[in-house]
Amino acid sequence: MTLWNPVYRVKVNGSTVTSATLSGLTITSGRTDIYSQPIAGYCNLTLIETAEASIPFEINDAVTIEVKDSTNTYVNLFGGFITDLGITVQTSGSTATSQQIKIVAVGALARLARAVYTGNFAHQFDGDRIEELLSTVLFDQWNEMPAAETWNFYDPAVQWEDAENSGLGEIDIPGDYELHSESNLNDTVYNLASRFATSGLGYLYEDAQGRIGYADSTHRSQYLSTNGYVDLDGNHAIGPALSIVKRAGDVRNAITVGYGVSNAEVSDEDADSIALYGQLATTIRTTLRNQNDAEDQAAFYLLIRAYPQFALRQITFALGNTEIDNSDRDNLLNVFMGMPLNIVNLPANMVNGEFQGFVEGWTWTAGLNRLELTMNLSPIAFSLQAFRWNSVPAVETWNTISPTLEWLDATIVA
Repeated sequence: MTLWNPVYRVKVNGSTVTSATLSGLTITSGRTDIYSQPIAGYCNLTLIETAEASIPFEINDAVTIEVKDSTNTYVNLFGGFITDLGITVQTSGSTATSQQIKIVAVGALARLARAVYTGNFAHQFDGDRIEELLSTVLFDQWNEMPAAETWNFYDPAVQWEDAENSGLGEIDIPGDYELHSESNLNDTVYNLASRFATSGLGYLYEDAQGRIGYADSTHRSQYLSTNGYVDLDGNHAIGPALSIVKRAGDVRNAITVGYGVSNAEVSDEDADSIALYGQLATTIRTTLRNQNDAEDQAAFYLLIRAYPQFALRQITFALGNTEIDNSDRDNLLNVFMGMPLNIVNLPANMVNGEFQGFVEGWTWTAGLNRLELTMNLSPIAFSLQAFRWNSVPAVETWNTISPTLEWLDATIVA
């Protein structure tokens, strides 16, 4: 048994808020399922103010929410910027008045929805294109620097490639799929980045520091092969409302994928599924350049969607639960999109008592001495992509790979 009570820290523009006390917090990040790109994270924060002090916060100020882990180290739960600010009297009297300061903040992806890209792209891989696109928004241009800035006042430890980076995180480059050239684009950066990410079977994400990253189609396979699963005990979760769901609406047994500059199409279907459920078709428009890549993606979509299957879509842990050990608690505090989970001790008639999959999104719910994490999950088969040949480390040698491994199963080289 390990005792733990959350200790929070709120920072606005890098300065710790000391004049008010956190009383309530809800943070939502990621996505609800694997079929869509994530939208901007959302934070609803309530502080209690008793001194009637002036509020030093402004719209667009950067805000971070942190909590101490088991080692007494602060870890980030959220990073973003303020969009709404309100002050409400909570209680009043002749001796004292208390107020609620309500702050709404959004994550970095919201910036992409407010920026427009006009221009062209040559054919390139998905990761390279997304890095190029996001850099137009998340890196300041040379002429945007203050005219009076001098070299001797600039941080000497900043590397040139990171200078004036205002939110670009880890980008998987070059990526796994080649995208065709495009010209005369005029759309929001979010719409374009989402389209390119979906075409590459990857996803955009926000990290806890408020930066935007991109994970390509083999990112999860490579991470899992290197780091393994985070093991959790289902007995430590909040049991009521834990459920598995099988939905007819998830079934797609006739897949068409559009690709190429001329918007050519390839199709694939599952005859047995069609015989059982009728034809349930979908068309996916991509910016893929090559027909073989479009065929591979059609086969992948068909593999995961031709038949309905039970899925554990959500699970909630109360981090103050004394049955959770410090290692598991710290892992949960550092939750991220794509975290691989192995959850055991689930009811025997639910996913055979054990679930392996990835985190797609999550919600933090906090109050005084209370912090709960609800995670949106997807089964492992929905994400794992075989290594592409050029993704295998260049120093890999044949004699390090099991001689009994069959080629069909050689999806990960680690």
